[in-house]
Amino acid sequence: MSARQKMINLMYLVFIAMLAMNMSKEVLSAFGFTNQKLEQNNRSTKKNLNSIYDNLDLKAIEKKETYLPLKLIADKVRKTSDEFYVYLDTLKAQMIRGSEVDSINDFQAMDNGDWLDNHFFVGEGYKQEGTDFLNKINGFRDTLIAFAGGKYISSELLQNRFNTDSVNKGGKKYQKFLIARYFQFPMVASLTNFTQIQTDIRNSENDIITNLLRGQLEISGGILNNYKGIVNLDKTAYFVGEKVTGQVVLGRYDKNLVPDKVILNQKDVTNLVQDGQVILNMSAGSVGEKTIKGTIFFTEKGKQVPVIFESKYSVIPEPSSAVVSADKMNVVYRDLNNPISVSLPGVSDNNIRVSAIGGKLTGNNGKYMIKPGAAKTVTVNVSAQLSSGKKVSSKAIFRVKNIPPASGAVRGQFGSVNIPRSGLSNLSITAGFEDFVFDLKLTIKKFTIKVPGELSIVVQGNTLTAESKKLLNKAKRGDRVYIFDIEAVKSDGKKIPKVRDVSIKVTN
Repeated sequence: MSARQKMINLMYLVFIAMLAMNMSKEVLSAFGFTNQKLEQNNRSTKKNLNSIYDNLDLKAIEKKETYLPLKLIADKVRKTSDEFYVYLDTLKAQMIRGSEVDSINDFQAMDNGDWLDNHFFVGEGYKQEGTDFLNKINGFRDTLIAFAGGKYISSELLQNRFNTDSVNKGGKKYQKFLIARYFQFPMVASLTNFTQIQTDIRNSENDIITNLLRGQLEISGGILNNYKGIVNLDKTAYFVGEKVTGQVVLGRYDKNLVPDKVILNQKDVTNLVQDGQVILNMSAGSVGEKTIKGTIFFTEKGKQVPVIFESKYSVIPEPSSAVVSADKMNVVYRDLNNPISVSLPGVSDNNIRVSAIGGKLTGNNGKYMIKPGAAKTVTVNVSAQLSSGKKVSSKAIFRVKNIPPASGAVRGQFGSVNIPRSGLSNLSITAGFEDFVFDLKLTIKKFTIKVPGELSIVVQGNTLTAESKKLLNKAKRGDRVYIFDIEAVKSDGKKIPKVRDVSIKVTN
């Protein structure tokens, strides 16, 4: 071939290699996303199982003879499943740490399977860790088959879910299970494989518990007395003409628990029953408090057993404007975070949109802080869309005032203070607001002392210096010492524009 043709061929090879690399990254990501879905499903299954276990614990106390034997089996299934599940969680965590992946969700970086190859295998044989992993799968499967197989779950199903036989690679060629499933596989594939085993664990646990309790938690022997009719509305307040939506269910929902007859507000609504629920869909009616009540009828041991339900809801008129109020006063103060409450009757806080003109607005869910700027007013705009589709909007205008002057204080007293001459050397100067709705913490930066007949002294901070104490010792009984030019700052470091003076009359 010519040099030109060789170069063209080389470019084709590079191009094909680049395509293969991109495809590899997409495959790695696909494994990762599958792993996330499986883990999400496992959490949901475990949550449902925990609810069943809690209910079984209660039943074992209420009817020990019937449910305690079932609880003992369920406890063994739970313990065996959780132990194997936790072992796999630990193995996954070790693999991720050992592979030094930056993020557990960085699936495209999980293309190297060296850690698991070194952890499980030596040549084409197994290390102790590989043998332990294989024994864990076999042990879990055989344990479940021993006390649940054939009765609460198919033994064949367990064999298929946790099969560790050699894998047929075509014709008469077989390969050991671990070699075929994990050797030289990308880490993300092994991670997903481990999660799939965890899914099989939870599914097997769920199958056993479901079959174990099937028919046992149905209404029998007076158990119906422990149920209560409950009206479960989507909301407790409705606008005029709006549809009232919700369900009427028993205390413990069971789609197989179908009533013989349902009376709702003196009307037969048996045709509205779906999966054990009485589906509500009716007009809210006029403004005021409304009552939903009725009876669900079941047949127990040949007799009709009534279960009474009752609930109330309120119908309110649609609002035309929002309710906005300042938590402290009817004004807001410049350079301060002023608390503002915003609400709209019948509309949840997270569905209300709030904005401000003339100030910075922060917060959510009905509680906000507004910090005014240089403008003389601040406007708060509120808008929302009601469940009926109607849009409402409103605004409130607040006057902006400056922070009032602070006052100097000695021993917590403002203005003129009487202090014995002997107590002058222990003074400390503070500042505050005599009548202000905000509790602002002020820090004294400096102040000036004036004793009659003596030169003034500037003191840094809020406590007396040796020089200022010497000056105060010159004050006589009846003299009036003045503290002025007081400089104070807020907690954010901003200076208070003005601090009023404080005077001390020297006594005895």
